This record gives sequence, structure tokens and C-alpha cells, in this order.
Amino acid sequence: MAQNEKLAELSSAGVAVWLDDLSRDRIRSGNLQSLVDEHSVVGVTTNPTIFAAAISGSESYDDQLHALAVRQVSVEEALRTITAADVRDACDLLRPVADRQPGDGRVSLEVAPGLAHDTDATAAEAAHLWWLVDRPNLFIKIPATEAGLPAIHTSIAKGISVNVTLIFSPDRYRKVMDAYLSGLEDRLAEDPDADLSGIASVASFFVSRVDTEIDKRLDSSDADPALVKGLKSRAGVANAQLAYQAYEEVFSSDRWKALEAKGARPQRPLWASTGVKNPELPDTLYISELIAPGTVNTMPEKTLMAYADHGEPGTPVQKAYDEATEVMQAVADAGVDLDDVFRVLEDEGVQKFVDSWDDLTDSVRTQLEDKK
Repeated sequence: MAQNEKLAELSSAGVAVWLDDLSRDRIRSGNLQSLVDEHSVVGVTTNPTIFAAAISGSESYDDQLHALAVRQVSVEEALRTITAADVRDACDLLRPVADRQPGDGRVSLEVAPGLAHDTDATAAEAAHLWWLVDRPNLFIKIPATEAGLPAIHTSIAKGISVNVTLIFSPDRYRKVMDAYLSGLEDRLAEDPDADLSGIASVASFFVSRVDTEIDKRLDSSDADPALVKGLKSRAGVANAQLAYQAYEEVFSSDRWKALEAKGARPQRPLWASTGVKNPELPDTLYISELIAPGTVNTMPEKTLMAYADHGEPGTPVQKAYDEATEVMQAVADAGVDLDDVFRVLEDEGVQKFVDSWDDLTDSVRTQLEDKK
């Protein structure tokens, strides 16, 4: 079937279109397959919030919940069994994409967010989930916290493909890229003949949340109102553009070229949190202004359909570095503490996923009781 013209154009510019949502209903109804066939979707991301909405809002899980209930499994085992089943089925659906486009056709499953500050537990759960789903086109999502960085390194060294999530600053992003390269180097140190081509990774750089937090601080700053007005809702894109500049630097280095010669694949930047929070902004802003080769844009379905309907390419990322630098410097000059912004966003991001995980756990617990 013919692909949507605007999304096909986006793909041809080097942007992999991924869907930021998954449910059993999407898979069984054929909706996910139709998005692959008609809207250029070549990957799927999930998180605890997505699964909480999927499981609590559908009868498609009833039979499995009943079987788990009569077996008297724990809530934690039931939760992982259910989510792993959906991710495994989505991996199977997307396997043809992965076979023709290595690196895409991927589906992400997140480690329990409560482990975000525990390196060993994160690495252990990443290995368990990799074994549990048992599909080569899986991504294990690990947060880019300070404790998460060595877990990313360890997972990559073990041959586990990783989606690094909750990245907000270019500085932290550079540490994420270092963890990826170090993991590949350790794998080669252990086995000089290791095949690195099967290991993939993306680095999920969050966008709209940066605008939300910085705009709030600009509104309460003592800076000139005209300056504030000119800076509002520009930092999210500028911050991501500078992240891509860092990506280009790292993945053109001699260090990277040595790994590439052994079959390694670049860790692609993934633009996350791309649904516009401010209704006054164009609903395709975080797609149009973040077009660059070798990137992924994971979109809520509403944003995906908006771009399919009326999206237009903006300024290519590689032509925006100087302006992006000026925007972020002006934000700092207006009194916004960027280091504090990124710290708060990371803490809030972890907590939001913990809260969603708790909601998901409570929902599964209640349904297990009802299905006995």
C-alpha cells in the first residue's frame, strides 16, 4: 500500500518514524501493521505510562490475566509476563522491517523505573528482560541517570541493544555516547572477533519537556519582557540541535571509526517527548525542526497524524547550530539556571515513570484479584 507522502518524505530525509505507543488492541486489530504499511512507521517505543493506559483500558488482557490469577503468580511476574508478550508480538510484526533496515524494526521495553538509581539492579533487569522477550529487534530502555550510565555500558558489552531514555542535556548525552562506545570496546576486548553489527542503540533526547520547564522559568524571570517573549518555546529545539552537533562530533571521531571498522552501528539520536504541550505552538514543531540524517523521531499517534496531514520540513538541524547556541546562551543570560533545569527534568522524569509503574502495578493487582 502507498505510504503517506509527507511521512515518506521525512523518512527519505533520514528520519526514522517510530510510534510512541503500544497496546494489544493495536496489534490484534491490524492498526500497527497499517501504520507500518501506510505511515512509514518502522519502530515502537513504550513506557510504563503507555502500558498502564493499555492494560487498564482494554478487555484484550482478560484471558491472560485470568490464567495468571489462577496460577497465583505475583503481581510483578504477571506485569512482566503481560508487557513482554505485547513487546514480543510487536517485535515479530516488525521483524520484516528489521530484516531490511537493520537498526529499525525495534520495539522498546523499559526496566522498572524504581531501579533508576541502582546500577547493578538495572543491569540485571536489562539482562532478564532481554532473555524474557528473546527477540533480536528488541531494545531495553535504560534511563540516562548517573547510575544508569554504567548499566548501559555493561548491557552493551553483553550484546544487549539499548534505548537510553530520559536524556535532557548535551553534556549528559556525551556521557551516554561514551557509555555506548566503551561497552562496544569492552566487548571487543573480551572477544576481538565479536560481531558488533547485531548491537544497536538509540539515545532518547527529550524535547517538549525542556520547553515547558524553561518557559515557566522565563515567565518568572526579571529579564526584559521582549527578550523573554522572543525566547519562549525555542529552547527545546535548540537544545536538541546542539545534541545532534555533539552526535556528529563523536561519530566522526577516530575512536568511533575504529569500532565502525569492526561492524559497529552508530547510536542514533532519538527525539522523544515530541507531542506539543503548548497549544499555541504548531502541532508538528518537534518534527519539522528536528530533521537530520540518522535520527529517530518517536511520536504519539496524534502528532504522527498531524504531520501526515500538514507537516512541512523546517530548517535542517545542521544549519541551525549557531542560532541554537545563541538561543541557549540567551536563556542562561535571562537568569535561567540550565543545570538546574536538566536536573529537575531528570528527577521529574524518573518520578513520573515510577508513578505510572505504581499505577500499572495497582491496576494489575486489582485485575488479578477480580479474575480469580
